Amino acid sequence: MKNRINTCLSALASLLCCGAFTASAQEASGLKVENAVLAHTADDSLSVQMTLYLMSVRPSSNRAVVLTPYVVHGTDSVELPSVGVYGRNRYLYYVRAGESQLTGSGEQSFRAKECPATLSYTASVGYADWMDGSELKVASRVYGCCSDIEDEHTALLASYAEPVKEVIWAPDLAYITPAAEPVKSRDLQGRAFIDFPVNVTEIRPDYRSNATELEKIMATINSVREDEDITVTSLSIKGFASPEGSYAGNERLAKGRTLSLKAYVEKAYSFPKDFIKTSWEAEDWAGLREYVAGSSLKNRDAILSIIDSDLKPDAREWKLKSTYPADYRTLLAEVYPGLRHSDYRVDYVIRRFSDVDEIRRLVSSDPHKLSLNEFYIASQSYEAGSEDFIRVMETAVKVYPDDPVANLNAANAALLRKDAESATRYLQKAGDSPEATKARKALEELRALGEN
Repeated sequence: MKNRINTCLSALASLLCCGAFTASAQEASGLKVENAVLAHTADDSLSVQMTLYLMSVRPSSNRAVVLTPYVVHGTDSVELPSVGVYGRNRYLYYVRAGESQLTGSGEQSFRAKECPATLSYTASVGYADWMDGSELKVASRVYGCCSDIEDEHTALLASYAEPVKEVIWAPDLAYITPAAEPVKSRDLQGRAFIDFPVNVTEIRPDYRSNATELEKIMATINSVREDEDITVTSLSIKGFASPEGSYAGNERLAKGRTLSLKAYVEKAYSFPKDFIKTSWEAEDWAGLREYVAGSSLKNRDAILSIIDSDLKPDAREWKLKSTYPADYRTLLAEVYPGLRHSDYRVDYVIRRFSDVDEIRRLVSSDPHKLSLNEFYIASQSYEAGSEDFIRVMETAVKVYPDDPVANLNAANAALLRKDAESATRYLQKAGDSPEATKARKALEELRALGEN
């Protein structure tokens, strides 16, 4: 398309500069035009932009040269504001009253002596469907005395196969700078299923699948403990027993097995005293309820009613066992083993990053180390709307999927690439800030343009 425009402009320059004009036509010789652009803008207007080179358009004292651009397609056309260059006498006669009497208001009028060498011409008119496939032309008229036209010709400035389909998309977007975190505190959580023989609280690493479950805990600790950017601050372990048997007996088992796991971990590491925090819950009724609620047990609702009752744990378990023995056997075999578990959490702090190059590398290699503010620092090092800029914003929202600021900034990035589907998804979690309101308005405009 650009080559086509340049070809048209070269043809225009040749036409205007050739020696085939009459003497009066030579008053306009030397006109050159570059960068002619037609575009359908977001506010449903047809925008025309070009650069006029007027250094050689110098009519004599009694003449005027008026250039009138217009858009045409078939029998439809619309004129744009003219540019008039007047010789001394014609300038005094036509323009002294405050407006050109050749073309009326809206004309940019210049006395030849004071005419600029170049003029950035911009104009816009309301868009109409016929403008698809239109052409931009200019009518050049040389006026003599009594407003007689001594010479007139028309030149093509730009022609497009689809000129107005290329909409200028310039949404009014505003990003939010995320607040910097004074301390980047994070945690890793997991669940281990350590098996114990009946009524035993001592850990046996070689018993059943205990080796695998213990290794899972160690791997979680090591994943952060061995990272030089991370400082582990504490470890928490909470043990649970299943509801069968007496509550007192289950509390003893939950406590004993939790402390046994703590001792095992302490032996493997040189943690400070009281570094590992412990707690326990005698019977995991919440876990049982979650399973039953999602099950297809025949007496599911009645069992849920028992679980939710005010009965003490032993009475609750007895009623469940005695009232629905078949369902109870299913729970005992398929669900209760999973209720005997140890939940653990590793709390740690990640150091802050300030070097832009380092932050850029982490966006690709280890984004979970970055705060939202650090992601934003990386994004600002790229051109807004560039592939790298968008990549940073989208990585940030993957790391912080529920954060309103991350979702707003990712929505803005999606809007810049005209991705209405992604922008819609992000804006659902972007909150109600003024910046989010702007983004939603831009999304409406994008949809109105028929994008995505």
